[in-house]
Amino acid sequence: MQNSEEIMEMLKSTAQALEKNNMQAFVAQDCRQAVNLVKDLMAEGETISCGGSVSLEQSGVLELMKNGSYNFLDRSKCETREETEELYRKAFCADTYLTSANAVTMNGELYNVDGNSNRVAAIAYGPKSVIFIVGCNKVVKDLDEAVLRVKQTAAPQNTVRLQLDTPCSKTGECLKCADGKDTASGCRSEKRICCSYLVSAYQRHKNRYKVILVAQPLGY
Repeated sequence: MQNSEEIMEMLKSTAQALEKNNMQAFVAQDCRQAVNLVKDLMAEGETISCGGSVSLEQSGVLELMKNGSYNFLDRSKCETREETEELYRKAFCADTYLTSANAVTMNGELYNVDGNSNRVAAIAYGPKSVIFIVGCNKVVKDLDEAVLRVKQTAAPQNTVRLQLDTPCSKTGECLKCADGKDTASGCRSEKRICCSYLVSAYQRHKNRYKVILVAQPLGY
């Protein structure tokens, strides 16, 4: 288990790698500092939206988004699937999109896996700015470890949280997780959440991605 100094050094090194990939990176000692960084990165009155994220809730960023200072496209207020789909599309025109990442590599890459694909789509293109809130538990060595992290941790725990009847919700890991190379393999469940895969490496649009690495575990 890493001590606090080792965690901070790991996060600082990862932030430097992200910066080399044209992403703006920050290291926050705790969630309070992370929330203050988000405040600094968003203007009052701007249109914001987000992907489904336990990290946003645990960190306090979701509470900030709902405080009335922003035009928040809040999918939790949608009453029908049609309303939700419409909001997903409106999110592409947002000033800022907030989310977490399933993993961040020490090489400066972001790895995200999605079921509906609205989150990875908005991350890749659309909103003017994308802010990631990422706990230290999601930092991995490389993309192989990122793939394994989703198959062994993120996906199983999220299917339990969402009460989805998938094999990984019962066994605690993907059917195919012997190594990190068989990326897109897995079950054929209609409730599968590992459908679209996005690796964000060097960015053409400098600082569109803003990654806040938090020295606390957040999300799955």
